[in-house]
Amino acid sequence: MVPAGQLARHQAIDYDLNPERTHWVLQALAAATPGLSFLTRQYQRQWLRPDIMAGLAVAAYLIPQVMAYTAIVGVPPVYGLYTALVALVLYALMGSSRVLSVGPESTIALLAGTAIATMSRDPQRVIALSAAMSILVGLWLLLARLFRLGVLADLLSQPLLVGYLAGAAVLMVVGQLGKLTGTDVAGHSIVEQVRSFIDTVGGAHLTTVYVAAATTAFIFLMHWIRPRWPAALLAVAAATIASAFLDLQARGVAVVGSVPNGIPLPQLPLVSLAEVEALLLPALGVAVLAYSDNMLGARAFPSPEVPGERPSERAVDPQVELVALGGVHLGVGLFGGFPVSSSGSRTALALSSRARTQLYSLTAAVCVLLVLLVAGPLMAQLPQAALGAVVLYAATKLVKIGEVRRMWRFRRREVLLAGVTLVGTIWLGLIAGIGVAIAISLLEMAQRLARPHDAVLGRVEGLAGMHDTADYPSAETLPGLIIYRYEAPLFFANLGDLMRRAQRVVDKEFASYPDQPPRWFLLNVEANTEVDITACDGLKDLHADLAAQGVKLGLVRLRQDLYIPLRKAGVVELIGDAMLFPTLPVAEEAYVAWALANPAPPRPAPEPVTEDAP
Repeated sequence: MVPAGQLARHQAIDYDLNPERTHWVLQALAAATPGLSFLTRQYQRQWLRPDIMAGLAVAAYLIPQVMAYTAIVGVPPVYGLYTALVALVLYALMGSSRVLSVGPESTIALLAGTAIATMSRDPQRVIALSAAMSILVGLWLLLARLFRLGVLADLLSQPLLVGYLAGAAVLMVVGQLGKLTGTDVAGHSIVEQVRSFIDTVGGAHLTTVYVAAATTAFIFLMHWIRPRWPAALLAVAAATIASAFLDLQARGVAVVGSVPNGIPLPQLPLVSLAEVEALLLPALGVAVLAYSDNMLGARAFPSPEVPGERPSERAVDPQVELVALGGVHLGVGLFGGFPVSSSGSRTALALSSRARTQLYSLTAAVCVLLVLLVAGPLMAQLPQAALGAVVLYAATKLVKIGEVRRMWRFRRREVLLAGVTLVGTIWLGLIAGIGVAIAISLLEMAQRLARPHDAVLGRVEGLAGMHDTADYPSAETLPGLIIYRYEAPLFFANLGDLMRRAQRVVDKEFASYPDQPPRWFLLNVEANTEVDITACDGLKDLHADLAAQGVKLGLVRLRQDLYIPLRKAGVVELIGDAMLFPTLPVAEEAYVAWALANPAPPRPAPEPVTEDAP
């Protein structure tokens, strides 16, 4: 019997307090392949059909797209298929996103192609250089993982990314002018290319122009009439059939030509040490942008929910993504491919086709493999102008007019930042454009930290807590007490601003209440999460300035992680433990008790002003 008021005991279980340890090699393999772990342990049979259908839809969209992107890099179209095949498979196994489509992407292709074009235009050398860049990008990403630099994903804010992508779109279009018109456009910078195009446009090959215009019009028309159909694939297929029947190659239209069947064996690219050194910095720029793009895509396209799954289990781990994207680039480089990133358009297509897992990417990879094995001769008559039209369409997708409008409504300064990045990217190029974008982002962040919002706090009748007196004109403060909040970490760049603002507040209080002057100045440090040695010295100077005016400095809402550096710097000893308060009510009570025990001495009456006798 169980005594009244007590619960019945149940059988103790095995809590596995000493679990059997898994070998570190298996642990490392499991950590590096979260996609494989999910597919083998948690895959549900009812997902199979939608995943396969989504994979077929993505493959129909991807195959002509990635072949077109090779024109941006400067390698034969078949290398776009090699790159896509390896990227799809490796990310499906290593990635932490269950829906992100990773493979050739226009901006990254343009970034890589721009850097490589300055080194060589020989197709065979470009193949080796692009593969070497892929490997270097992978090594940069793995090095970033070693130092846990997932924060790189946050270096490009949305306005800067919008401006950068718009600039990349302009560079993409200019880079395809030669293929779209059948002219020989030379030059490395956009200014040189535009001048070259103006000089040669009079000799444009009209049949090539007609092919490009017809393909472009077909893609846009198909996307307007049937947005779910693979417009790029249909356009490329139609252009290939027309090329074969009309013998466009004999009419002077450049075609893809012989495409080898099969896939190459993995090997290290043959590049010199000098070439590796020349690629190091561009590879770093590609790594930053590719990883940022990957993380933005992962946040924009969360994985579909699984019943019983916690939201945190669907979240993409930034550190895992560094390893995944690094592994993808190493694999791509070994197979002669070029740098990759995630594709928002392909990911959106997969989700609209009800994809649930990366099995759709593996399905798309099987389609690419079949094309490589059997469709080589079919692609030989594909016009280069048709691939240029696909690139042209992809460029239009990089211009986010809706985002510009949204930023204009939110804050016009955001549009200005996007515009500066756009001009910098076009004028200086993609590599420098990344540097400009990151520099502007860091400067903007520093400006916000150096000149943050501040507030004097008071009580509002009928509203609990203390609030910014600027937000509530009816707020009231205690005579002689100023509670001031400075909303940023304290460091060398904003210390002078803090002291100027604090003194202005004290001066205002003296001027407004000459009979009840300020006696305590309490700095609310709840928002001051960090402090450096310069700021500590500045707090000492603030203490001295206030003391010279008969005002005591105190700190309120002081946490342990801020107390320790202030104590080490001697600020706590200078201010005194009696002027440190854990909460605002405690600080107010302490001030009231002190003010009653220490009444303010009467201030001398101002001397009367007399007029001089005439």
